[in-house]
Amino acid sequence: MSDTVKQLEKPPYLMIGLLFFATFVAFLNNSLLNVALPTIMHDFSIDYSAVQWLSTGYMLVSGILIPVSAFLLTKFTNRSLFITALSIFTLGTLIAAYSPNFGWLIAGRMIQAAGSSVMSPLLMNIMLISFPREKRGAAMGVFGLVMIVAPAIGPTLSGYIVEYHDWRLLFEMILPFAVIALLLAIWKFRSVMPTKETKLDYLSVVLSTIGFGGLLYGFSDASSAGWGDPVVVTCIVAGVIGVALFVIRQLRLEIPLLNLGIYKYPMYSMAAIISAVNAAALFSGMILTPAYVQNVRGITPLDSGLMMLPGAIVMGIMSPITGKLFDKFGPRVLGFVGLTITAIATFMMSKFDLETTYSHIIMLYSLRMFGISMVMMPIMTNGLNQLPTRLNPHGTAANNTIQQVAGAIGTAIFVSIMNSKTKSSAASQIATMDPTTITDQVKAQIGQTALLEGIQYSFLIAAATTVVALVLTLFVKRVDVSKAALAKLESEPEPSTAK
Repeated sequence: MSDTVKQLEKPPYLMIGLLFFATFVAFLNNSLLNVALPTIMHDFSIDYSAVQWLSTGYMLVSGILIPVSAFLLTKFTNRSLFITALSIFTLGTLIAAYSPNFGWLIAGRMIQAAGSSVMSPLLMNIMLISFPREKRGAAMGVFGLVMIVAPAIGPTLSGYIVEYHDWRLLFEMILPFAVIALLLAIWKFRSVMPTKETKLDYLSVVLSTIGFGGLLYGFSDASSAGWGDPVVVTCIVAGVIGVALFVIRQLRLEIPLLNLGIYKYPMYSMAAIISAVNAAALFSGMILTPAYVQNVRGITPLDSGLMMLPGAIVMGIMSPITGKLFDKFGPRVLGFVGLTITAIATFMMSKFDLETTYSHIIMLYSLRMFGISMVMMPIMTNGLNQLPTRLNPHGTAANNTIQQVAGAIGTAIFVSIMNSKTKSSAASQIATMDPTTITDQVKAQIGQTALLEGIQYSFLIAAATTVVALVLTLFVKRVDVSKAALAKLESEPEPSTAK
């Protein structure tokens, strides 16, 4: 057992490749099921409020466990942690693939989430100690490929499978890859990260569960149930109180579950804020674009997924390139240029109408994804570069948690803006018409144009939100990664949050 975290002399490429493979499968699995929800509803004879738990439950379990990942990474060897997480994920996939009823399917998804929630923080931490800080950009750019591209191609792949095959194939095709990854992990995986004796504060876990779980569920449900729904209000209030108590608890503990001393490093804090705003904008685009393509233009889910695929490919190509550019030019230039492109593309998407060509939709969506690909990993990597190596687990845990919560909040807010504008637009159109002329066909046309206005307005707000992140990038400074600066950083006493 050791509590000294050192940079590895040579990156364990085989282990990193295995982690990439397993994490890609887990991230892909997370986004596969959304398109299949209507089919599953029909097969199990359940309503939407029940079937949405396949996505909401997965997200909740991940959101609850990710803050605990810092403790797990510190306490247990990365070999035992990875093998355990992958075993749990494989078991969940098996249960979901052959579930006899909806209850078993929900259980399988929750078990999957329990396993996959550790993989991303584990991969990121091994990446951070495997590559020197001056070369982290390129390495983290490849990580961005996994984090962003896997969820992006999920709907396209899912749309094809649901249209031509049984939805169970979504799990059955994941299962052999999970088993192969598990066998390779048992055979080849070794421990490269030190462990340290620590203890789990159970009250912190409870507060984290109530806080982050409440926020994630409340904001996720708000987009469909509405902000006035009693369950939504209760969950959000409980979530805010839970997070507040969680923070107070961490500030008073000698060994916190999540060391909030990471926010004493200004570039990490700035990266967290920009990443949160960017995550909200990213998720809004992933919701608003399919709403426009499918509900306004009447394009099938499969074709809609295919239209969004070029954007995913652009991000996949750009992530490693952006990482190398970060190593050369730093985060401010990339962040400013990327967010400028994102803001312009988002603004132009607010001009979508009933006559916009498919090629124009694909071009603007791809341009927006291109801009986002220039921002996320460079800003995040620069922030993590300012943390001492021993705080990496806490930095990655906090970062992943914030992005999940920001994504849920952003989605809820932008969908609510869309719905509110749609209702007011429909009401204003109907108010100017003779009631005797309002037929079912006219109502459908009003609904279509009102929804279009709602989507246009939401994209406009999303563009303004992106401009906020753009302004913040002007205050980002490149972290000094010289040997002298790193030696000083690593020799600093660990920032204590206890009072």
